[in-house]
Amino acid sequence: MAQMIIRLTPELVLMVTAFVVIGVDLYTRRRIARRLLPGISIVGLILAAVAAMAQWTVREPVAGTLAADAFAFYFKVVAAGLVIVVILAGTAYMQQRTRFLGEFYALLLAATVAVYIAVSANDLITLYLALETLSILSYVLTGFLRGDRRANEAAVKYFLYGAAASAVMLYGFSLLYGLTGTTQLEEIAQRLLAGEVTSELNWLAWPVVVLSLVGLGFKASLVPFHQWAPDAYEGAPTPVTMFLSTVSKATGFAVMARLLVIALPTLSQYWLALLYALSILTMTLANVIALRQENVKRMLAYSSVAHAGFILLGLVAITGLGSAQPFTGLDGVLMYVLGYTITNVGAFAVVAAVEDARGSTTLDDFAGLIHHSPFLAAAMLIFLLSLAGIPPLAGFVAKLFVFAPVIRSQYYVLAVVALVNAVIAAGYYLRVVKQMFFVPGDAATSTWRLARGMEVALWACLIGVFAVFFFMNGFTTWTVDAASAMLGL
Repeated sequence: MAQMIIRLTPELVLMVTAFVVIGVDLYTRRRIARRLLPGISIVGLILAAVAAMAQWTVREPVAGTLAADAFAFYFKVVAAGLVIVVILAGTAYMQQRTRFLGEFYALLLAATVAVYIAVSANDLITLYLALETLSILSYVLTGFLRGDRRANEAAVKYFLYGAAASAVMLYGFSLLYGLTGTTQLEEIAQRLLAGEVTSELNWLAWPVVVLSLVGLGFKASLVPFHQWAPDAYEGAPTPVTMFLSTVSKATGFAVMARLLVIALPTLSQYWLALLYALSILTMTLANVIALRQENVKRMLAYSSVAHAGFILLGLVAITGLGSAQPFTGLDGVLMYVLGYTITNVGAFAVVAAVEDARGSTTLDDFAGLIHHSPFLAAAMLIFLLSLAGIPPLAGFVAKLFVFAPVIRSQYYVLAVVALVNAVIAAGYYLRVVKQMFFVPGDAATSTWRLARGMEVALWACLIGVFAVFFFMNGFTTWTVDAASAMLGL
């Protein structure tokens, strides 16, 4: 019992922190609570990340349903860091728009608990419940500003798509249980490998893979399950958009990798072909649509969808299971998630700052940003260059780690399509750069002042974007250890 509690320390710390936040919000004056709540939330997240790092070498499951391995701990540490940045960047934003700060931070911490359970889930039931909990909390966070009609519309669309995708995924899980008679991921793999599924039922392999990937594709915003993402990202409070486009998306890929690699390796011929097509479709469609966007927040939403296609490159190239070499497909997924999330959360932080000053996030609102806030303009330039994959930034390392296994696996068509899409993405990123540096803005607008939390968040993201490149060897070791832990190497 004591050992189980120790294994669950990260989740328990976050749950306790969420209750403390609610208590402080209820029993202290509002002015005092506004100052204390962000700090309490950040301290809880730091402690949770430390608890996860302290168990890095552990590989023992918790009650047979939660995996305690470096793969799960990797995503827990990344998620904690990202949520800390969201809180720092979003504190001033939310203080100006709502009185219910205690509820906001508590919901954010509860969503992080759901993320922690989802990335550790070693059982179909636990996995489904964790994803549903995360989805429900995400719906609430998206529509948190009840007086904002766009936020309400975004939350309703998100809920409708999510409910449908969840039902389809659950049907896929039920078929998988019917085939194998178990919900444990490792036991599913063993029974499929041992040939316990009769030949008369082999035709169910495709429905199982397709239906399961519908729900996971929704969470990762893969085309054609992405329709909710642009509206939800644009209408949600920008700090919530930061969470959805990074933490929630990373969770989708973590769960997808664990389900496919641990439970369904014998069906890889089916899901590799499907992921190959989804990767091309996701990158291409999202980038083409992003070219036409005039709202930077919506443009970054489509960019986020496109990057999901790039992350899939790593899963497509994971054919060499059992290889301990660097640049295996799963390592690429982990590195891309790290580089992309650090960069994207920083880009949306700049969008939040512009929205605070201008009231909207169209391309025209970014005109002349270099004159109003040189720091914001420079930060946004770096983040956009990183998203485009330019060295010496995290985005370059991320693309290197997914392109290398794709080329080694001789998926040359996929590599060419990805390269063309990277060039297309650079085109609409440069539109924002042009507005910030070469289009004159409103001369009457004075220099913008940033909240201290926003400055800290931006500096943290900037340092992270460069650190991933300059300390690539250290991050490589980290991702290889995490990937190897799940693959059992």
